[in-house]
Amino acid sequence: MTGLRSSQLAAAAGVNLQTLRYYERRGLLAEPDRTLGGHRIYAAETVTVLKVIKAAQRLGFTLDEVAELIETGRHRHGAGPDAGLQARAQAKLAEVQQKIDDLQLIAGTLRSAIDAGCDDLVTCAGQPCCPIPFAAITVGAPDAELCH
Repeated sequence: MTGLRSSQLAAAAGVNLQTLRYYERRGLLAEPDRTLGGHRIYAAETVTVLKVIKAAQRLGFTLDEVAELIETGRHRHGAGPDAGLQARAQAKLAEVQQKIDDLQLIAGTLRSAIDAGCDDLVTCAGQPCCPIPFAAITVGAPDAELCH
């Protein structure tokens, strides 16, 4: 019987043994063959599958999404056009772009708070010059010291 033992596979793919077991339980990895002694023996191409899973995670795909992509790849025939990597990658790109836009808005607001000299959130919230978005909900609050 040829193939890789768990420790060899983990080392080759740069993951730990617990990750292998977890991915196996989740169905991301096919059930490996076993030696007569009960040791798991993985096919050499499992290294590639593990590296693909880790790369997809780095791109922002959840393990559930990765599992769906792997399953879709296994059953290409009969899969609809919205099930493939192209559609999923486009959706993930839109999600990532939205997060980038949100983070840019947050960064701009924080820069404005720094520039306005905000030192106390409660005091700042009561100021008309407060750049933090919650200032609108404190309309009618007593005027404190003006921003710097």
